[in-house]
Amino acid sequence: MLKRSVRVELDSILNDLRINLENNYKDLAHDALKKLHGTLEDYLKSGTLKEKDYRKYKKIADDYSNRMANYHH
Repeated sequence: MLKRSVRVELDSILNDLRINLENNYKDLAHDALKKLHGTLEDYLKSGTLKEKDYRKYKKIADDYSNRMANYHH
């Protein structure tokens, strides 16, 4: 079971990412995506995030990475 505080933090980063994309703030969206990937890796290494939950959020992050691949100024 994913800790509530971890889920809240990851969902908050995802929310920031979505809002920035909706408002066409590409730089902020890229920053949020980098933060999401970094946070996922940190939680996995520390053992705070289980492999199953990591894979779930990693897939979401990878989908956003693919979607944002051509976002440049």
